[in-house]
Amino acid sequence: MPQIPPLRLTGAQCLIDGHMMDEALTLAGGLIADGAAREVDLTDYLLLPAIIDLHGDGFERHLSPRPTAPFDKRRALTSVAAELAANGVATAWLAQSWSWEGGFRSAEATLDLLAALRDVRASLLADCRVQIRLETHIPHDFDQVAEAVADYGVDYVVFNNHLPEALDMAQNHPHRFASWAAQTKRTAEEMLQIVQTADAAGADVPRALAQLAGRFQASGVHMGSHDDGTAETRAFYRNLGAPNCEFPTTVAAAQAARDAGEPVLMGAPNVVRGGSQSGNIAAQSLVEAGLCDALVSDYYYPALAQAAFYLLDAGVADLPAAWAMISTNPAQIAGLHDRGTLTAGKRADLVAVNAETRAVEMTICAGRIAHLSGEAARRVWSSSALS
Repeated sequence: MPQIPPLRLTGAQCLIDGHMMDEALTLAGGLIADGAAREVDLTDYLLLPAIIDLHGDGFERHLSPRPTAPFDKRRALTSVAAELAANGVATAWLAQSWSWEGGFRSAEATLDLLAALRDVRASLLADCRVQIRLETHIPHDFDQVAEAVADYGVDYVVFNNHLPEALDMAQNHPHRFASWAAQTKRTAEEMLQIVQTADAAGADVPRALAQLAGRFQASGVHMGSHDDGTAETRAFYRNLGAPNCEFPTTVAAAQAARDAGEPVLMGAPNVVRGGSQSGNIAAQSLVEAGLCDALVSDYYYPALAQAAFYLLDAGVADLPAAWAMISTNPAQIAGLHDRGTLTAGKRADLVAVNAETRAVEMTICAGRIAHLSGEAARRVWSSSALS
């Protein structure tokens, strides 16, 4: 998609340097620039840095709308990117699990997704990347994981260990365990054997993880951990060079990350729904305590923008601070110094939000219109700005 011609957006309230300002923004050559250009009046709109989503698995619904109905990944990724853009997201990591579970979370599924994204990435409306969510108890896969990260340019890996949950389910909730096994087309006995085999690898995990993390560090891959439940767990991953603390399940784990100067990421749906759907701590409580740096889509892309306005309406944060949690802060966490703010020289990644309805009506990604709707579309076209 070609970049738009030089354009000057006027009349809107712009989020610049942590403040809402009555400023005009010029876009030229895919960047935010200075100077005159053909104007579009966006009075009654908010111009905000485009959203950066560090972790989302909503893409899975496009790949397999039903568990037994997978579709072509390349076409599905095109649809994913369109949904992201419609929700103001210009940069997104698709959180793909590489696990002992198999199925959609197998090595094969991950490699297929990476290959599909490589084929279509340049044509997508949003900048889509893959975050590998790596289960820790598959050390026999670690060489293959490292090769995939290098071959496909994966820049973000998070570690998680869901074995305790699986073992607890097998022992205390056998009906749920059997249902979960059935979703993967296995019997409960077959799934239990897989879980027990993974658990038996525990003695080899710390050394193998340290070696793998060292390889990632040497190649500049960002790392984190998922669902930390204790300060000790956070310390373990910190020592691996994995500072990003995703979805801590306790205040103690979040506080340990904060004390070490590490970023804490929580789910935006948790904020919008007023709590975790899995019964863990409420994200808003961490935000209020100063223990949350960024919000991610988790399983629902529309929640990102909704969460920012929810925090505003709840009096938890003003709009600049709330929006920073889905734009500026994620950019800093990911080391993306070319985006996340509306300052001259940065990538032209921004959204126009209707100030009354709070609908995202325009998303621009690297100077390209990725989404345009509503009154904003009428104003852009009537101004002949794109002719």
